[in-house]
Amino acid sequence: MTELKIPNHIAIVLDGNGRWAKKQNRPRTSGHKEGAENVVRIAKACKKFGVKTITLYAFSTENWKRPATEVGFLMDLLIKFVNSKLKELIDEDCKLNFLGDLSKLPEKTRESCTYAKEITKDNKSLTVNIALNYGGRDEIVHSFKQIIEKGYGKDDITEELISDNLYTAGLSDPDLLIRPGGEIRLSNFLIYQLAYTELYFTDVLWPDFTEDDLREAIIAYTKRDRRYGGI
Repeated sequence: MTELKIPNHIAIVLDGNGRWAKKQNRPRTSGHKEGAENVVRIAKACKKFGVKTITLYAFSTENWKRPATEVGFLMDLLIKFVNSKLKELIDEDCKLNFLGDLSKLPEKTRESCTYAKEITKDNKSLTVNIALNYGGRDEIVHSFKQIIEKGYGKDDITEELISDNLYTAGLSDPDLLIRPGGEIRLSNFLIYQLAYTELYFTDVLWPDFTEDDLREAIIAYTKRDRRYGGI
């Protein structure tokens, strides 16, 4: 894929796990488990293609509305993901980071995130951001609270200052957003950062999303002309 214009940063909405399970006549939890397995597969593919950063929408601020048993399973699944996949991600030189209000996560889940972030902090080939208890509007509120707490006044407010106080501070904005699962909306994901991002939607459910599907998304991206408001 050296002839293609590879996006530096890809954001992905991990959508379709429940519908995938329903198609398989299996419980929704099996779809979430398979979706977690696919995170590593797609991370490896991104590294192979030369992508430097991926940001994955795993659990939103609205997902707490789901049945308590499903939410509990997802919190435990993250712990199991870290325990079972961390070595593989370390071997791939992946840096793990977590975006969102982690203070509301169960303590053991939060501890797993902290451990994974600390042990992979020096890895450089691919940064894998996992958005947990994340909402785009909540993030903007968080940014302004940070700005106020630091003593800035209204005349100090700039786009750069807002960006520097988002959960994604220090990261480039996504070049490409991929949403599997057939829905055509942002669902409160990175709404500040996606201002000039190229959007790609596909009916393929996340657990079925493959390296070939990723390649197709990148091919679509490379054909677009990003003018940022210019001619």
